[in-house]
Amino acid sequence: MPFLGELFVSEILKKPVLDPKGDELGKVKDLVIVKGEPLPKVSSLVIERKKGIYKLPWTDLNIFNKRIISAKIYSDILQSYQLNEEDLLLVRDILDKQIVDINGVKVVRVNDVKLEGYDTEAVLIAVDVGMRGILRRLGIERSGEDLMRFFKKRLPYNLISWNYLQPLAPKLTTISLTVPRQMLSELHPADIADIISQVSHQEGTSFIKGLDVDVAAEALSELKPETQVEIISELDTDKAADIIEEMPPDEAADILSDLPVDKAKEILESIEKEEAEDIQELLSHEEDTAGGLMTNEFIAYSPETTVKEAMERLKKDAESIETVYYIYIIDNIDEKLIGVISLRDLLLAEQTAKLSDIMVTKLKTVTPETDEMEVAKLISKYNLVAIPVVDTEGYLLGIVTIDDIIDRILPPSAKRLRRKV
Repeated sequence: MPFLGELFVSEILKKPVLDPKGDELGKVKDLVIVKGEPLPKVSSLVIERKKGIYKLPWTDLNIFNKRIISAKIYSDILQSYQLNEEDLLLVRDILDKQIVDINGVKVVRVNDVKLEGYDTEAVLIAVDVGMRGILRRLGIERSGEDLMRFFKKRLPYNLISWNYLQPLAPKLTTISLTVPRQMLSELHPADIADIISQVSHQEGTSFIKGLDVDVAAEALSELKPETQVEIISELDTDKAADIIEEMPPDEAADILSDLPVDKAKEILESIEKEEAEDIQELLSHEEDTAGGLMTNEFIAYSPETTVKEAMERLKKDAESIETVYYIYIIDNIDEKLIGVISLRDLLLAEQTAKLSDIMVTKLKTVTPETDEMEVAKLISKYNLVAIPVVDTEGYLLGIVTIDDIIDRILPPSAKRLRRKV
């Protein structure tokens, strides 16, 4: 049975299907889609007749185009059809559903679907996510073209080829753009988070599962606390642990503190011991304090280290640290904080100089119990981008960075309350 030309689904919906004598069998209600090579194809039409629903196999069609649809069979041979969740129905499951537009970093809606002939089949070649699709379904596409022409503009086509689409969920009830991992990893984590925020948490979880672990960790950090909890809770423990392990300890602690205790403990037990201990340490501090804000990832060298040695070590050490603003100097004997060097001063110093020669010793520090607002005041007053957190004996426990402070002084609704695990 030849397929003549190309058409959009909206152009055949409610269109009558005729039998060999020209009598009406029913009207097009939907299309059953199955996997095809190279593209999904129409396997049957779902037609409605006198409140009954019937299935008309593609092989029983004689003509199929936007002007006429006719069958080889008569009404007495029509098969009754019960709508079910196992079949993929074009109108029910694809039309009006959301897809992820990676190029525009947004979620768009499928307004129409384009079909085209391939051999003797009708295949899905593109989805229309633009205004044309909406106007076409309303039956006023031509009027829209005339109106745009009046303003000396053209009504654009906004089609996404089916080659760039993939299932987002197992039953194909939602779809998303197929994006090579390399392309996706080049998106800013905040952009990935924006996409995830625009879909349901089940879809967001499916999206996170398809990302590389490091990309997933960065994107998760950009999401709202409640969304983070929803996604991590849906992941199996090993996958969740892999993602949490890639996150900075302070951000990992924030997420774990919001999870149910049992889930948080499961994840901690699946994380490498050293990293789990770092996170546990942060969880022991009150939320609205320097201890609750700090990260225990920082770079510290001895005072005898030369500038040249420090720069060589820094290239390697900085790979595993989220933010590096300063190098902290730790005394060789009792390992207490004795100085700090900015990266600028390090770059400008003589290669042979020792860090003790260029470090600043008049330090601004806070303790783990220092209130978060006091920390913010100190960072603002002294124009710091990070401030060290020390205990009563002067041991360096961690640092509070300026981005942690900015996050904390956002409106109260954006703040999280950390629970000890």
